[in-house]
Amino acid sequence: MNYSQYYKNKLLKDVIPFWEQHSVDYKNGGYYTCLSKNGGVYDTDKFTWLQGRQAWMFAVLYNNVEHKEIWLDIAENGVDFLRDHAMDANGNFYFATTQDGRPLVQPYNIFSDCFAAMAFAQYAKASKDEDYKELARNTYLNILKKKDGPKGKYEKRTGVRPLKGFSLPMILSNLVLELEDVLSQKEVEETIDFSVNEVMNVFLQKDSGLIHENVNPDGSFSDNFEGRLLNPGHGIEAMWFMIDIGSRKNDVGLINKAVKTILTILEYSWDKVFGGIYYFMDVKGCPPQQLEWDQKLWWVHLETLVALAKAFEHTGDRKVWEWYEKVHSYAWSHFADPDNGEWFGYLNREGKPLLTLKGGKWKGCFHVPRAMYQCWKTFEKIEESANLKF
Repeated sequence: MNYSQYYKNKLLKDVIPFWEQHSVDYKNGGYYTCLSKNGGVYDTDKFTWLQGRQAWMFAVLYNNVEHKEIWLDIAENGVDFLRDHAMDANGNFYFATTQDGRPLVQPYNIFSDCFAAMAFAQYAKASKDEDYKELARNTYLNILKKKDGPKGKYEKRTGVRPLKGFSLPMILSNLVLELEDVLSQKEVEETIDFSVNEVMNVFLQKDSGLIHENVNPDGSFSDNFEGRLLNPGHGIEAMWFMIDIGSRKNDVGLINKAVKTILTILEYSWDKVFGGIYYFMDVKGCPPQQLEWDQKLWWVHLETLVALAKAFEHTGDRKVWEWYEKVHSYAWSHFADPDNGEWFGYLNREGKPLLTLKGGKWKGCFHVPRAMYQCWKTFEKIEESANLKF
């Protein structure tokens, strides 16, 4: 099988046309993301995460695949909406707005800012717009100001049990590379060093080889719902970020540690009865707080495909390849919708769709096309290498 051509075709002939046709709101700006299985809009609210992610994705296509004006126009439609409607007077980003851009949910979530910054930076690269370049930089600096208290006044915790979460150092490890064109070399290296240390030395547990979602401020284990929580998809996604950093720095040790962690998480979180990767787990086997713990989610499996492809590219490890084929087979036979395009997002434990939506509050034009693009480009390298054999 020619995997690079397979992923290229799926990206450009299936996934991207679905979003081009159904999601773009040319009247109000931005995108509709609540799409039914055949692309119908079932809710018009706009969620900032997904606005930023889709604008970023189309700018990436313009920058790296082909200078198609439609792709640049779609990206512009998103970044203009973010700038004009999703940002408050202090440069923080609302979580959600109405379809015409009136704020619905306060800027309690720092990840809205992260995805806006990604979109601004990638669009600035595509359009050569210096204003968006500056906006990307300012948004990033605002994120750093908030990294020790991401929710600010919206934090629900009392402070009795302070915990720090994995999500922010994880996303910073990818975000900083996305913003390399708008930051100084010193700023980039400082954030890379911070993120790698947090991900690989604080949240990655030495005894189990698993990544915890929350730890005490000193990095120690906290024996409660949050401290026992594992999110296998997060851990695996972070490892392909680490592989990218390791490749950039020519750090073979970091790459090998990341590959080992991918395999450890997969062995632990694969459903031995029905197949697929669990959404949440409790490290002690206690009942998880998340009632959806045993669902199978689209993004978890996509990020795993990217991670395994990159792991094989750098190691040629047969065990990695065996896992790749296993996850590939499960994902494409359960999530892909050959009749209407794109992927279903939410399966029950047995692998049947719980919802047939193609987009919603959390699922948009991001994980599917990004994974298609990453796998396409990674397999091109694998297929060109004389040392790597499937």
